Amino acid sequence: MNPVQYLSQSCLRAVQALYGAEIPVSMLQFQATRKEFEGDLTLVVFPLLRTSRQSPEATAEAIGSWLKANDAEVSGYNVIKGFLNIKLAPSFWSDTLGRLAADAAFGQLPATGKTVMVEFSSPNTNKPLHLGHVRNNLLGASVANLLAAYGHKVLKVNLVNDRGIHICKSMLAWLKCGNGITPEQAGKKGDHLIGDYYVKFNDLLKAEVAQLVAGGMPEEEAEKNAPILKEAQAMLVKWEQGDEATVALWKKMNGWVYEGFDETYRSLGISFDRTYYESQTYKGGKELVAEGLSRGIFYKKEDGSVWCDLTGDGLDQKLLLRGDGTSVYMTQDLGTARQRFEEYNLDEHIYVVGNEQNYHFQVLKLILKKLGFSWADAIHHLSYGMVELPEGKMKSREGTVVDADDLIEKMYNTARETSLELGKLEGMSEAEQDELFHTLGLGALKYFIIKVDPKKTMLFDPKESIDFNGNTGPFIQYTHARIKSILRKAAEQGCRIGACGAPVIAKEESIIRLIATYPDKIREAGEALSPAIIANYAYDLAKEFNQYYHDTQILREEDEAVRAQRLELIRLIASVLVKAMGILGITLPERM
Repeated sequence: MNPVQYLSQSCLRAVQALYGAEIPVSMLQFQATRKEFEGDLTLVVFPLLRTSRQSPEATAEAIGSWLKANDAEVSGYNVIKGFLNIKLAPSFWSDTLGRLAADAAFGQLPATGKTVMVEFSSPNTNKPLHLGHVRNNLLGASVANLLAAYGHKVLKVNLVNDRGIHICKSMLAWLKCGNGITPEQAGKKGDHLIGDYYVKFNDLLKAEVAQLVAGGMPEEEAEKNAPILKEAQAMLVKWEQGDEATVALWKKMNGWVYEGFDETYRSLGISFDRTYYESQTYKGGKELVAEGLSRGIFYKKEDGSVWCDLTGDGLDQKLLLRGDGTSVYMTQDLGTARQRFEEYNLDEHIYVVGNEQNYHFQVLKLILKKLGFSWADAIHHLSYGMVELPEGKMKSREGTVVDADDLIEKMYNTARETSLELGKLEGMSEAEQDELFHTLGLGALKYFIIKVDPKKTMLFDPKESIDFNGNTGPFIQYTHARIKSILRKAAEQGCRIGACGAPVIAKEESIIRLIATYPDKIREAGEALSPAIIANYAYDLAKEFNQYYHDTQILREEDEAVRAQRLELIRLIASVLVKAMGILGITLPERM
């Protein structure tokens, strides 16, 4: 039972004794006591005035006096207007430490019985993963971990966008300029090779557009009528018609990309329970479009394209099928959504997709509702902000993106350089150092990205992210390693570890109080779908430990009972840090 739960029960008894009334626990509002006042928790008494029929000050005074007289764990109180500041006894905090340390499942909320699917990553097979994908993957994976801690059954899924006009562009450029080159011949990962030809297509397109404009064609018209774009569109039609040569080329080039993606996922520590492919789900979407057309929900234009008129809903007209019969993103999203809800009977489906797709998901839910699917309201778009660099935004078509593989390597090298500068590698073998550099590099990358509220656009700076001081992953990793070092020394010296009711000092009370709020942070973060809350909680806990370690004797404490309890406290801190950072997908090293 955490402090809020404990005091809630005591205050319910106080209200019953003082006013003869049984009130719902929801009427009790607690908050952390402000630093300028003495107390651990503050009860807001205004909701109780109708029950007490007294002034705020008199109500607070009466409840505080009753608690002090009848609850041995309440050591004092003070009243500031309509607020009752309550001080809990040191024995409460030492007992709380013992309870928390003994709870192996601490931080895991009870099972909700709900099944939630989280879709993230969703790459296109025409380019390698880049920094934007990194934020998507890290956010999606940590949200899935967070919801599992919240008590949901979670399914992590990926939808690979392996068909469409963008795929045909890279295929066509490879046919025209690749001379049959393979990833092995090029000495590149397959996703990088294909990404080169996507950029190449854009170069060829620009050249043709320039030539048409020079011949007197308006630029907008030239962009639509460039021969190479027409070829790509024709290739897409042939693919959907099952043309053998086109499909064979598509399979070969996509195979190269999948191998590259898998390598990057392994480097990031990302995994999925299931992977869907747009090439397999778009047909279900086309069936839904045909059904909606027959029911009069959609309509067909003269060119054969199929649309949904959403103007009556304050939106616009949405294309669902092109005039040549080929599908668009919305087509496959409709089919994929129906397939997933039918397969898993989902309670909620969360799409982790950037905020540039806000309108797309607004339309998706609305069309599914029009088609009569009651579960449409269970769809949630976790819209996140873009990642920018000091030099500006990234552009895939122009090849100005920060490649995920290059970024992972850069983080490794930055971790290596920083560790060598700080001299934190004493007694470690080369293999241990190599593992540490990977752990620190990925920890820095993940933490720097996840600590920012998902809705915010963020500026990424690799050097800043790897700082061993401040709100960074390496700072928390180093804190954990420091605690583990103390515990190893304690074991070597034969020190006993365990909470045993010894007196606690004020700083220990504040740390135990912070630890006790961890389940509440899981609940808060889960409801907000914001792992940033957990990241910043871990930083606050690490910061509290470092100040405590600076000011307090631990191994040198002469009182054995006090020393044992302090060792138990820091062991619990390390355990909670591991759990919190584990939600973020970050490993904490045992030594640094």
